[in-house]
Amino acid sequence: MFCIDNIKPNDISKIEEILDQAFGIDRHSKAVYSLRAGVVALSELSFAIRREGTIIASLQFWPVVIRDRQADHDALLLGPIAVRQAWRGQGIGLMLMDHGLNRAKELGHSRVILVGDESYYQKVGFCRRLAIGLDMPGPVDQRRLLAQELVPGAMDGVKGMISRIK
Repeated sequence: MFCIDNIKPNDISKIEEILDQAFGIDRHSKAVYSLRAGVVALSELSFAIRREGTIIASLQFWPVVIRDRQADHDALLLGPIAVRQAWRGQGIGLMLMDHGLNRAKELGHSRVILVGDESYYQKVGFCRRLAIGLDMPGPVDQRRLLAQELVPGAMDGVKGMISRIK
């Protein structure tokens, strides 16, 4: 019924339409977008769900670094994830995140962060507790800053500013 595969260059305009529908055309002004500016999403972690050849959902991961006084810690930024309006509420977003997080773990990544509602994202393992002590540029509601360990203990002692890879 559904096919999950990697995003292809000719998919971008269709994905932008889904993102505009889900988050509005002003979404680029949100603080989290500053972490993506000038950075390319990881192609091996950029996915689309298709049904009968039509993209109904997409997910991308971006490389970021968490900088503190002691060290830099590599991490992934999950998002944006979006599902076409007609397909929302059917678990498609959760299925896509499960796929992406499993693939990220297979590729050796250890920690993932995102900005979103904990009540939704806890269904795939994210929590606020692991993100306490993290910050990001621009205004962000700290209650919405979440993290997940793909490797147990990967967030132990990790605190600092989330920054984009340059």
